[in-house]
Amino acid sequence: MDLKFRPSFFFFFFLIFIFLLQQPDLGSASTPKCISSERQALLTFKQSLTDPSGRLSSWSGPDCCKWRGVGCDQRTSHVTKIDLRNPNQTLRHNGEFEKGSLGGKIHPSLTRLKLLSYLDLSSNDFNFTEIPEFLGHIVSLRYLNLSYSSFSGEVPASLGNLSKLKTLDLYAQTFSDDIFTLNLRASNLGWLSSLAPSLTYLNMGFVSLSGAGETWLNDFSRLSKLKELHLFNCELRSLPLSLPSSANLKLLEVLDLSRNYHYSPIPNWLFDLTSLRKLFLQSVRLQGSISPGFKNLQLLETLVLSSNELSGEIPAVLGDLPQLKYLDLSENSFQGQIHRFLDAFSKNKGNSLLSLRLNFDRLEGTLPESLGALRNLEILELTGNSFTGSIPSSVGNMASLKKLDISYNSMNGKIPESLGKLEELLDLNLMANKWEGVLRKSHFLSLRSLKSFSLTTEPNRSLVFKVPSTWVPPFRLEQISIQNCQIGPLFPMWLQVQDKLNCITLRNTAIADKIPHSWFSRIASDVTELYLENNRIKGTLPQNLVFPNLLAFDLSSNNFQGPFPRWKTNAAELFLYQNNFSGSLPPDIDVLMPRMKRINLFRNSFTGEIPSSLCQLTGLEILNLRNNHFSGSFPNCWLGSSELNEIDASENNISGEIPESLSVLPRLSFLLLNQNALEGNIPDTFQNCSGLTHIHLGENKLTGKLPSWLSKLSSLTMLRLESNSFDGQIPDDLCTTPSLHILDLSENKLSGPVPKCIGNLTAIVQHKSVDEYYVYQEIRDSINLSGNNIHGEIPTEIFDLTYLRILNLSRSSMAGSIPGNISKLGHLETLDLSSNKLSGAIPQSLVAISSLHTLDLSYNKLEGRIPKNLKFKDPSIYIGNELLCGKPLSKKC
Repeated sequence: MDLKFRPSFFFFFFLIFIFLLQQPDLGSASTPKCISSERQALLTFKQSLTDPSGRLSSWSGPDCCKWRGVGCDQRTSHVTKIDLRNPNQTLRHNGEFEKGSLGGKIHPSLTRLKLLSYLDLSSNDFNFTEIPEFLGHIVSLRYLNLSYSSFSGEVPASLGNLSKLKTLDLYAQTFSDDIFTLNLRASNLGWLSSLAPSLTYLNMGFVSLSGAGETWLNDFSRLSKLKELHLFNCELRSLPLSLPSSANLKLLEVLDLSRNYHYSPIPNWLFDLTSLRKLFLQSVRLQGSISPGFKNLQLLETLVLSSNELSGEIPAVLGDLPQLKYLDLSENSFQGQIHRFLDAFSKNKGNSLLSLRLNFDRLEGTLPESLGALRNLEILELTGNSFTGSIPSSVGNMASLKKLDISYNSMNGKIPESLGKLEELLDLNLMANKWEGVLRKSHFLSLRSLKSFSLTTEPNRSLVFKVPSTWVPPFRLEQISIQNCQIGPLFPMWLQVQDKLNCITLRNTAIADKIPHSWFSRIASDVTELYLENNRIKGTLPQNLVFPNLLAFDLSSNNFQGPFPRWKTNAAELFLYQNNFSGSLPPDIDVLMPRMKRINLFRNSFTGEIPSSLCQLTGLEILNLRNNHFSGSFPNCWLGSSELNEIDASENNISGEIPESLSVLPRLSFLLLNQNALEGNIPDTFQNCSGLTHIHLGENKLTGKLPSWLSKLSSLTMLRLESNSFDGQIPDDLCTTPSLHILDLSENKLSGPVPKCIGNLTAIVQHKSVDEYYVYQEIRDSINLSGNNIHGEIPTEIFDLTYLRILNLSRSSMAGSIPGNISKLGHLETLDLSSNKLSGAIPQSLVAISSLHTLDLSYNKLEGRIPKNLKFKDPSIYIGNELLCGKPLSKKC
């Protein structure tokens, strides 16, 4: 074909070619696509930021449109998008968030990006600088996200200039600051009205709106295009019960006013928001009952009213909402049964409920069979109520159920076999009830998805597992907690095959078998908690295992024997008490268990010396070695053990002197070394242990005078030095020990009188409260000076100790009469004055002490008639007083 080009036609195409060559996105391959002025603006912005992880390392080279986090318009090459959100925003607790955080300052060069419509700087750390006012001048913005980025100060009113903005996210909780600290505030919300033409999403969670006054709702209600409003924890103190006539929130689909403490009923204006799909009102102190007005919210999918003060029965109106999928009414004061409420769901054939949470209310009665009509339900939580009876058998119809939690109720029936049909069930929590009956293989037959299983009943109930000893279940658990249920005596196969467990509690399950060493080996890599206490498990523990994730293990109150387990672990708790372990402790225990905080080996048969490596456990808080066969001296190396506050090495064969290094422990509270063979004096350096509350050094071979500096221990609650060889007089300084409740100096070689100042023990006079150590809970407010060479009269000042429970002055050389004002001891329970040289009559006032249940006045020189109304009828308590007469003695007066 013969083509002929006219000059005008050729010239037209030539002009087009020249024009295209001049465009920024065409030309040679080396020409950058982005606009140079905008590239420079981005580089200036980058220079003002800190970037510890190098996230902006790609911001170099000519084409800024290829830089990480930068987006450009494909036609004009103008920068339209900057997305610099922290990629590690979900890794708050392991340091990765900080590594990925940008910081520094936001440079005003961003205002040179005239077509920037999307800016996301969320989840970074701008170190509580203010939000720059100039961001309100980037009028092209349609999306602005500054959430989780540690801004503070006043939200700039200039944001009201962003008339095209559709999304504004200022959520101000930070990853690096306390959850309750509100650093960002908005005292004037007038600027919001300028955003009304376009804004559809607004999140101001953790922004303090306390300065906005009671008109805050008016300001938000002008946002007529708004679909989502999030005001979580904004220090709002009033929730208006009505909306102004100008309000227009008809398009609102999501409303979150949680944690704002409104102290009001549920306002009726909520029921006019007929587009609502999600409503969050937890922790706002709502009061009253649930209004029937909820029937207006026919599109509602999520309703969260947890942690309020709502009361009454849960109304059936909620069961009539056709779209409701997630309902949380936990932690209120709802009462009564839930039959009508659940019946409404069962009649609603199209019910789509996926999650129902009614935890920690005051609900009662039985669970109705209509529960099984919730066929789509995936989560059912009813923990912490007063439900009784059995689980309805209809639960087997809930084929989608993934979590069932009925813990902490009063369920006292049987567990139905229909539970075994729930193939999707992941988490089954039935703990803390009063279950009875038998669990068989059929209860677990189809639970192939089960990952977590918790079941406890009361100790006096009978709940028994009766499954074949060789049965292998369809599930592999990750968590198991069974308490007070009979699994044993064998360690069954269905437990032996569980090799994915990370949390194990088998407490009081009557297992009396040996546990194969192979089972410990299989769980070693994953287990974090291992609790097997209060069984009768026998055999030895495997040695030299590594438990990389184990945080605590309790094997106490069993029949384990053999050596201490040489387990390499980072556990903080080790409880092996009340077993038959023997042999010595590992000399490298600090290497095996370097993070140990609490060690309890009470009542075993360990021997050898206490290893000095225990001193190297710098985080050790509690060390209980009581009732073993440890020998040698107690380690004297505690200079670096700054956290140690309880030491109990009593009832052993420890010899030598009390180590002085114990006195440098800044937190030492309990020092219990009784029933050993310690000798020498109590080191004077202990007067610096101001935190000591309990000292028990009884039944040793200690000598010397009683230290006068004991009065300096202002927190000392118990001092027990009985059965030693202390001599000299009781120092008057001891009377000024301000917190002393228990004083036992019996069976020593003390002499001299009872100090008259003993009535100054103010803790016994005023009965100041004290938390007793578990071993000594039965002993409070007592004085025992028996078995010494104390002479003189009973000082009447001792009767000023009005809350004294036990007074023992027996087996000494006390003389004189029993003072008549002894009745001032109105709480006295035990009085032993036997084997002294007391004379005179038994005071009639002794009858007035109604709390007295133990009395011994034998072997003295008392005389006269025994008071008639004295309730003690055992003549042995008066024996050895030849001049006493009257009942219960045979000698008549």
